[in-house]
Amino acid sequence: MSGNDFAFLSEYFSSSCQQLEDKYSDSRITTLDLALGCRCLEYWDQTVYSCTEFRTFPFVGQWITTDLMEKVIKKVIPDKYLDDRTILVDGDHLNSSGCFVIGGSDGDAGLTRRKISIETYGGWGAHGGGAFSRKHPTKVDRSAAYAGRWIAKSVVAAGLPDHCLVQVSYGIGIAEPLSIFVDTYGTGSKSDAEITDIVKANFDLRPGHIIRELNLLRPIYSKTAAYGHFGRDDPDFTWEKPKTLKF
Repeated sequence: MSGNDFAFLSEYFSSSCQQLEDKYSDSRITTLDLALGCRCLEYWDQTVYSCTEFRTFPFVGQWITTDLMEKVIKKVIPDKYLDDRTILVDGDHLNSSGCFVIGGSDGDAGLTRRKISIETYGGWGAHGGGAFSRKHPTKVDRSAAYAGRWIAKSVVAAGLPDHCLVQVSYGIGIAEPLSIFVDTYGTGSKSDAEITDIVKANFDLRPGHIIRELNLLRPIYSKTAAYGHFGRDDPDFTWEKPKTLKF
C-alpha cells in the first residue's frame, strides 16, 4: 500500500500540482494484525503517515495536507483497513513538519542505495544485507531475492500454506544454493520439510537458471527504482506470476 501511495503521489504531482513536481516524498503505513498462532484473523492500518516536499508558496502547506488525504490516501487504502483505531490525523501525520521545502539529497548528504526493507515487505519479512538497485541479475542479492518471491507466491497459489517465508543462501563461486529454508508460520497443509522438498523439485535455483526462467536480462530495472520490487501488477515483473507446481 505504501508503494501504491507513492504511485498515486507521482500521478498527482504530474497531473495537477506543479508546486510539487520532482520533489521528495516519504510514506509509511503501520499495520497491526490479530493472529491465532501465525494465522492472520484480522488486519487493519494503525497509523498512516505521508509527507511531501513543496515549494514555498502562500497557503501551499494546508492545501497539500488536504490533497494528500482526499486525492492520495483515500484512493490508496481500502476502506476495510481503516477504522476508528486508525491514527490518521491531518496535522500530525500528513506533512507533519508543516513547512517541508528542503528534501532528498539536498537535505540528506551521504545517501546510499535504497534499503531493501522498503523495496520488499517492510518489517514483515526477513532480509539479507545486499541492495537490489544497480545490481546485475548475476548477483544473487537481486536474482535470488526475486526467485524467493516467485517461490513463495507459487506455493501459496498452490494452496500449500497461507503464508510463506523462503530463505536461500549461496556461497561465492558455488552455483547451487547452500541451503533452502521454508517457514509457513504454521499455516501449511503439509509440513515445512515436505514443502521444502516440493520447492527443490520444482525450482532450479542456480543463478543462471533463475535469470533464464525469469528473463532477467531485459532493460526493466528502471521500473524497480520506485514503488518497490514486489506486489506490482506489471508483466515485466515475472517473479510476480506464480509457477504451476508438480507435487
